[in-house]
Amino acid sequence: MMAELKNKEHYRKILCLLIPLGGVAFLLWYIKNSTCDVVYSDYIRLVNSYLPDVYDPRRFFVPDVLTRIPINYLERIINVELFGFSITFDRVLGAVSLGLAAWAFGVYFIRRRLGTVWFLLTMAVMFSLNKWEMITNGSGWSHFFAFACFYYHELVFDRVWAGEEKRGDTLQLILLPFLIILGTAGPYCAIYAVVMILSAAAGILRARIRKEGSSSRRYLVFLFASLIPLLLYILSNSFAVEEHAGATGRSLGALLADAPSFPVRFILKSLAGMVIGGEELIQWIEKGQMTDNICYLLGLFVAAGYLWALWLYLRHRLYERTLFPLMLLTGGALNHVLIFLSRYIFEKENYALSSRYALQFQVGILGIILTFALVSKAKEKVYPAGRAFMALFCIAILLGNGYTTYREIKKAPYREERFEQMEQLAPLMPFLSDEEMMEMEPAAPDLYEYRKGTDQIRNAFRILEENGLNVFRKPAS
Repeated sequence: MMAELKNKEHYRKILCLLIPLGGVAFLLWYIKNSTCDVVYSDYIRLVNSYLPDVYDPRRFFVPDVLTRIPINYLERIINVELFGFSITFDRVLGAVSLGLAAWAFGVYFIRRRLGTVWFLLTMAVMFSLNKWEMITNGSGWSHFFAFACFYYHELVFDRVWAGEEKRGDTLQLILLPFLIILGTAGPYCAIYAVVMILSAAAGILRARIRKEGSSSRRYLVFLFASLIPLLLYILSNSFAVEEHAGATGRSLGALLADAPSFPVRFILKSLAGMVIGGEELIQWIEKGQMTDNICYLLGLFVAAGYLWALWLYLRHRLYERTLFPLMLLTGGALNHVLIFLSRYIFEKENYALSSRYALQFQVGILGIILTFALVSKAKEKVYPAGRAFMALFCIAILLGNGYTTYREIKKAPYREERFEQMEQLAPLMPFLSDEEMMEMEPAAPDLYEYRKGTDQIRNAFRILEENGLNVFRKPAS
């Protein structure tokens, strides 16, 4: 009997470590079949800002350097020197980074001995193509890497919280916030830092209740280890000049006076987009196949999942064993609030359904699933209606994300066609006049998804052409 249990445990560990590799392979397949290696969108700005001299210290040592994600400077040097500024290289890094995040969850599932079915559901969310926009836009690779770092840091903190500390964990908890916030997190550091500060504060409170003075002081060190780099980032960000094309310019107060329900509608849609991809929901609404009210109800359903998971977490005192699910629930909820506060300036509630935010929003969904898994494993008493809701929620997430992924796979050839059009026209870009760019079908700013001036598009491709980079690099002989 014991041998059989050990074998099952062994196979479960293998699955928890191998399934993320399958997820990475799936993303690489999707990237291959939906993209081409051509500069567009944010890369227009990056080429103009940092190429061709990626070693120029004047481009690194700028007042707002911490807002520009310093790890990108090193990656950009490697990319230019070894791969001729390949967008595909960046996309591959993003896929691998998402695999690292999945691996972190695999480690947690192994440590907590949670069921394989729950892990498969978690991976279905992790590798869902509701994040297609960030997956295909290689410039977001560091964001995937940042979230992998967030999860790793939270797992180390969770080990200490649970009394399962390993050698070196204390040093990691002091150094990791500095490395993550100042090196790779960029604008995503805010919620991560707040979650770690709140977690450290919870540790201080628990230690004082238990009258553990040394433990309280250690958690205080962890708190300042997250607070100090956050303040440094905020200082650096104060020197940044941000442009928001399409912003109305109205204050939040003015907006609330005219449309007091706007924040609620925006957040409900952002929640709904975690069941079914935002692009699909927008298309259904525009075609009259779904009303806004149905979308709001879907958002309420996800909000109920948050509240039910939080109730289960507190009711069954899961915090005595693990803090990780609560960290995820808190981070997910705060991300919905943060996106509203940063995007209300456009006064378009459908902005909440953008694929680019799915990476942030999925944090909460992962926290909900983990909470349900922990309660189920412990065989805690849950009312039949509560268990039914747990099952319904998980089925809805699985089917919704599965449908979104299926639809995105169907769209992959059409996305690739658009990239192929960009690739074919790229050699012409350095030599076209403004009029010629605007007469294209679609116009160059729309085709290359960069609407801050045709001169910048032309100049970016001129830099690439003069230095034999990206679409202009010579094939290996």
